[in-house]
Parts: sequence; C-alpha cells; structure tokens
Amino acid sequence: MRVLNDVKFYFILFLAFSFSLQAKNISGMERAKLYPIVADKPAPDFFSGALLGNGGLGVVVCTRPDAVVLYFGHNNVWDIRIAENNRDKIGTFKQVFEKVKSIPDTLENLDQDPWYRKYRNMARENYNKPYPRPFPCGSIVLGFDRRKVELLGHRLDISNGLCEVRLLAAKRPLRLQIFTDMAGDRVWLRLVDAKGHPAENCFERIHIMPDPSTPQEFPEYSTDENKQQNLLSFQQILPYQEPEKYDPVKGDPKDHAFRLIARTSTPMQTRSRLDWSGNKVTMGNLERGLESGAQFISCIQLDEGLATQIKSQPPRAPQPTADAWQNAFAKSSQIWQDFWARSAVQLGDSFLEKIWYHNLYFINCSVKAGATCPGLFANWSYNKIGTAWHGDYHFNYNLQQPFWVTFSSNHVDKNLPYVDLIDRILPMSQRWAKEYYGLRGAYFPHSAYPVDMTMNPYPVPTWGWEVCETPWAVQSLWWHYLYTMDQDFLKNRAYIPIKNAVLFLVDYMKRPEAHGKQWGDDKYHIFPTVPPELYGLKPGFKYNYDCLVDLTLTKFVFKAFLRTTKILHTRSEEADLIADVEKILKHFPEYPTAISQKYGRVFVSVPGEHSEVVYNVPNSLMTVFPGEDHGLHSDAETLALLQNTWHNFQVEGGNELVFQNLQAARLGLLDLERFKRQIRYCLLPDGTATDMVLQVHGRYNDFTKFDFMAPLGIWFENFSLPVVINECLMQSYDGTIRMFPNWPKSTDARFKTLRAVNAFLVSASFVKGNVEWVRIKSEAGKNLRMVNPWAKGARVITRRGEQRCEGGIIELQTKAGENILFLPMD
Repeated sequence: MRVLNDVKFYFILFLAFSFSLQAKNISGMERAKLYPIVADKPAPDFFSGALLGNGGLGVVVCTRPDAVVLYFGHNNVWDIRIAENNRDKIGTFKQVFEKVKSIPDTLENLDQDPWYRKYRNMARENYNKPYPRPFPCGSIVLGFDRRKVELLGHRLDISNGLCEVRLLAAKRPLRLQIFTDMAGDRVWLRLVDAKGHPAENCFERIHIMPDPSTPQEFPEYSTDENKQQNLLSFQQILPYQEPEKYDPVKGDPKDHAFRLIARTSTPMQTRSRLDWSGNKVTMGNLERGLESGAQFISCIQLDEGLATQIKSQPPRAPQPTADAWQNAFAKSSQIWQDFWARSAVQLGDSFLEKIWYHNLYFINCSVKAGATCPGLFANWSYNKIGTAWHGDYHFNYNLQQPFWVTFSSNHVDKNLPYVDLIDRILPMSQRWAKEYYGLRGAYFPHSAYPVDMTMNPYPVPTWGWEVCETPWAVQSLWWHYLYTMDQDFLKNRAYIPIKNAVLFLVDYMKRPEAHGKQWGDDKYHIFPTVPPELYGLKPGFKYNYDCLVDLTLTKFVFKAFLRTTKILHTRSEEADLIADVEKILKHFPEYPTAISQKYGRVFVSVPGEHSEVVYNVPNSLMTVFPGEDHGLHSDAETLALLQNTWHNFQVEGGNELVFQNLQAARLGLLDLERFKRQIRYCLLPDGTATDMVLQVHGRYNDFTKFDFMAPLGIWFENFSLPVVINECLMQSYDGTIRMFPNWPKSTDARFKTLRAVNAFLVSASFVKGNVEWVRIKSEAGKNLRMVNPWAKGARVITRRGEQRCEGGIIELQTKAGENILFLPMD
C-alpha cells in the first residue's frame, strides 16, 4: 500500500467523500414515497384495502361506497386453546417405524393398510381442531350518508404509513387521514380538507363489531360501561382451555383477552332509524351516532394480554386532539425514516424498485422485535381469513422465508421474533426428541403455534417425519451471526439451539437402521425422512431416505456448529460431538441425481426419483439455496449440473415465487423479465403477492382453481421478495462479495448499505453496464474478500492510503468502523 502525501490524501479523501455522498443521497424514504398504493374507486374487499401496521398491530382499511371499515388483528392475539390428546396412543418412533416397516411394499400407498390409516387419523386428530389460530380483534365502521358524501378511493403512502381516504362532501374534497402509531397499538384518524386544514365531521355513525367467527363457546364479549360520550369499546376473553374443560364462569388464570377502544373528538349518541319496513330501530350497544359541526379526530386503541390484566383496567385511550394526532404522526414518521435509512435501492427498472419498497413496507408493518412471531398470514385477519392451516408456523420454508430478507436488506432486528420463537419451542422439541425418538438434542416439529405446547402438534408420519425441518429451524440463527459478527448473539441465542439440532441429527444418522452393511456402503444415511410436500411416507420407504434438502441442510448446520465451537472456544468440551460430526461428514451420502432426456444429468429431491417430477417446493436446487453448498463459487462441472437442473425444473406453484427465483439469482440464471411477469400474476390490489398455481401434473389438475390460495389470507412469506433483487445486485453467501451477479447490463442500478456476510455494509453504482464505484463499511473488522468488478484492476482507498489490486479477487484485512472506496483503475 502506498502512503499518500498530504495533498493527495486530502484529494482522495474528498473523492471518497463525494462517492459516499452519492450513496447516501439515495434516500430510502424519498424513493419509497414514489410508490404509493392507490385505489381510484371504493375498495370494499379485504384484499383490496390498505394495509397498515406497526409490527404487532395490523389494520386493513377498506372502503365501501357508504363507509370506511377498519379490520384489526395483532400478532400477539391468538385463540390459545390447544388439543394434546392421544399422547399415549401415538407411541414412540421406534414402535411406529417397526409397524410401517412390516407393511408390504406392494401397496401403492400406506393408507391402504387398515392399521396405518387408523393411526394416521388418530395422530392428526389434534391438528384437525379449529384452534389454535390467530384471532381477529374486531372491526370498526365509519358510516356516512351517500346522499351527502361520496367515496372516491384511497392512497397509501408507504414512506410513512399514511393512508388517505378521498371523499367528496357537498362537492368539497375531503381526506380521512389514517395511520398506525408505530410506538403503540393505536390507529389515529383525522378529517382534513384539500389544503390539509381541519374539516367538519361528515360521518353519521360509528359501529364496533366483534369478529363474526368468534366461537359460540367463548364467553360473550362485554361492553365497557362509561360515562364518556365519545368512547366506545368491547372486550373479548380468549379461553386457555378447550371447551369440554373450560368453565366460562370461573375462567382460567391463563386466559387471554383483548379490548378494542374507539374514542372520537366528535360526541357520540344513541340514535334510531327506520328500517326497510318503516319500523323504528335503535342502535345497539356498540353503535353510536356522530354529531356534525365539529372537527373529526379519532384514536382507536387495542389492548391485549392476560384477561386478569385487561379486566382490571378501565378502557382508556388518548384524547383525540389535533396536537395528539400531530405528535403521534411525527414520532411514527421518524420511526419510518429510521427504517428506510437502513438501506435503499435506486433501480433503472421501476417495477422491481416498487416491489422492493412495497414489500419492505409490509415487513415493517407485520414484524418487530418484542412482538410474537407472525404466522402464515401475519397480523391481518378477519372472520376466517388468516386461519387456514391454523395460520401457524410451517418449518419446511413458510416460516423461514419471510426472514430471509432481513439479512441483506440490513434489517436484522426483524429476525429477532423468529429467534424468540425458536427459544420458545426448544423445550418441547427437546422433549419430543427424548420421549418419541429416544435421542439427544431437539427435533423441531413440522408445525407449531405461539401457545403452550408440550408435544408435537403434528406427529403424523408423513410431513411429521420430515428431518430437514430440524436443521432448517436453526439455520437462520447462524446467518444472524454471519451477517452481524455478533459473538454475544452466537453464544447466548444461537449456540444452544444449533447444538441441540446437531445432537439429534448425529444420533439419528448413527442409528443402526441408518448406517451399516445393509446399505452396502460406509455412509451415514438420513433414514427415514420425507421430502417436503412430496410423496409423504411410502410403503417400503420408497423415496424416504437421503432427501437432497435433508442432506444439504444437515451439512450446513454441521459446518456451522464446527465453526461455532472454534469461535466460542468450546472445542475441548464438545470433543465427542465434534468427532461424530466430522466422521459423518467424511462418510456423507451423495446428493441424488437422475438423467433427463432433455437436459442430461440433474439433481432430484430423493434417490430413485425420475427427472420429470412436478414439485411443490423447489426441491431439486436446495443445495444452492438454502443449503448454500453450491452457487457461483462452484466448479465448472457442478455449475453445468446446476444449470441443467434449473432448465429441467418444474414446479406446480404456490411456494416458489421467492424461493425458486432466489435459487436462480444465486446461479446468475434469473430472467428478470420473466420474474416480473410472475410477480404480476400473483399481485393483489393491496400490493401484496399471493400464492398462485402455475401448472398441473403435480398435485393439481385441470379442475384446480388456480387462485384458490389468494382468499386465504395475506401471505407473509412473499414479503421476502426484495431478497431476490438484493441477490441480483450483490451476493456474499460464501464470504466473497460479488457485485451485480445477476443484473442486466442494459439497466442502471444503485444501492446503499446492503448487508453482506462478515458484517460489511455495501453501497455501489452500476451505470451503462459498468460498476462505477463500490463503498464498503466494515462493522467488525473482518477479512474482506471481493470479486474484482474491473478487468483492468481496482483502486482501493482508505484513510491509510491507496493500493492497486489486479487479478480476479480483492482481499484485504479491514478495521472495525473503516470505510473503503473501490474505483476502477485509470
């Protein structure tokens, strides 16, 4: 490295500062403001309304021609009842394994065996209950007289979460401004004119409605008697016990509850009206008339927690004044500004840029540290919407996928609710490993809930015997460390779950059924197991060993564990386990392949599988992602095999929008135009992407309704779409940074502070097919390794001086907090 003289040093410092400003000038908040979600007509459907949220509370703002309707949900609010019957009948893994092994392999499927059919039905009895599930927190209607007021549409500003419902009252344009308080579980509303000045109330009534799917066996909701004319509320108890065990009069100390409170600046009063037949009808106890003449401001608050706590507190909500609204909005806007400051992109492709900002907005609305980890449909629900599959946690990708975006987008704090969930279910997973399998460590279940569980909720030996879910459950704990280099996190949050997964996997692979002469080799096999969403358990255990996803994720976690013991200096105390892991890795099964007539040798999901399988989950490229064993770093022969696999791959749809396209981006094979068309196919009016069927000949046929998953709920998993774009702009999965590995030369792009492995924050500019500059901040002072983006070499500039790097790889040791500028060689 050349030491710079003072003049040149300050010139270089000025140059570095100017490039730094270019990166910082990408304002995430300003870019997000360019992409509002707009409806130019009433949006009465749940999936056409505006989505608001603060990571705990979720609100859908729908608009009818006669009203504005707000639907409330919360990540912390669940029907917490759980069935844990048949504990003794389920038996142990060994007992069930021996019974299944004795079933003739001449049967087409195990359900043809009477014993198995009966056992399967018994084992899934608990899951067939309608609970647990997310519990909708009610809705609020603000109604108006259509003879006086017309609803025109709404506009959601994703930069600050402000939804404006456009109204026309006496030919005068009004806006109902609505936002979710980012610092508390409240929604604020105010009515303003076209210039933003306070406007007189145009709403005639307010109506709070408990959710229509409330079970009849629940204690009836109660209204809160109060003398305040401008406050309306109800509370609902959520029983802890199942109906046959629950006494609704006595209740249970572990009952939960929530209260929805609406407070308005406009006085409320009970009114009557004439029905269709001319009869006088008086408003019910949760509906009130609203007086005209005064400014309309409202604060709606959701309280949730133990029932004893909720019942002991009278309904309170802040006084809805102009100052209170403005102060809450200012604080929330600052939180949004801090969120958008974490990273930003400016892309020559406006559609992809919009998708990036929209979905990070949804992520911030639906998940935050300290709140319960969202399930399949996050914190938006109403009636039966958001309750399919219990709205639970599926550990064969659905739960993990939305958190993939948190790392490269530099929002690692959003991964913490997932980490909390792993901590919560670890004791149950350890108990299941010990009592059901008779093994050490923890077996993480196929499905789980954020309620008190003492046994596996889905012990059915189909998806309940998937082995991949155990390493998959803990994988992102290692990623959390890799992207932050936070050793305290590794020691206190990640180490124990990872070790428990490794203990189980080692014991499982060392069982005599999985290793020995009967296999005709010296390998340690993963047997039995089930490929995700494919085949289930088969007679003779056909397709039930060494699934590609099991192998690659087990290898991933084994290697993560070995590195962890070095980092935390625990190799001596873990010597026996380390020896087992290293021995298994030396005798590890090969990834399964098959021959495709069209594309040659390809990876498949399980040994013995043919090459034309239509998958549900993108199984055949799992070694690329999430396994990270293969990618652009692979040798030429492996890359050719991966390319064959990609071109041969068939997927039926519903689980691939992020997943499969992320795999392609990791290989530099993603066709961005086709990716965009697929996103458009899945988009809903609210801006979210739903799960859509793509083709038949898998589990679906020509009678299948291709959009059957769309009305089930807001698919939380697809909020991870920005990670696909991030991987096109910058990759670092193997510790080597690659700039714009899947970005078209014809499209310009800039990004700011995307996070890379080893705690580097990377900013860069790509113009006219060339990388203009790269700026990297080293948070942890780790060794930096980057593929040189310039054939003629790079200038590397730090405060210590300048050096010139030629060749394919740039490698240098950094210091914590150091900023490094990379420029093309003159």
